[in-house]
Amino acid sequence: MDINKALADLKREPGFADHVGMMLIHNGVVRSWSRKDKNNVVAVRVTPDHDRIAAICKEMEQREGIFRIVAEANEGELHPGDDLLYLIVAGDIRENVKAVFAELLDRVKAEAVTKQEVFG
Repeated sequence: MDINKALADLKREPGFADHVGMMLIHNGVVRSWSRKDKNNVVAVRVTPDHDRIAAICKEMEQREGIFRIVAEANEGELHPGDDLLYLIVAGDIRENVKAVFAELLDRVKAEAVTKQEVFG
């Protein structure tokens, strides 16, 4: 995902200026170490459930103050430094956007993305 293009596209949507006062962005990247035990990671095999991600986004867009959610998960064998997951939550005020952003990130990672680390 080109973050700058995605943000520009959102800003061109009808109603954006009337409904958005904040956008939060997540750009998850592959780490070179395992969260579990700090072992050296040379790659991660990622399998996103794109339909589940879309369903979660659609559900969360119904929350108070949320204008739009954009999500993109890369798949296949990714290496340290590679982009893994992008999320954008655009909404009215900080309290609404932050709460939805936190829940969205946790749910997408728990419900819709499977990762298998490859150690080296």
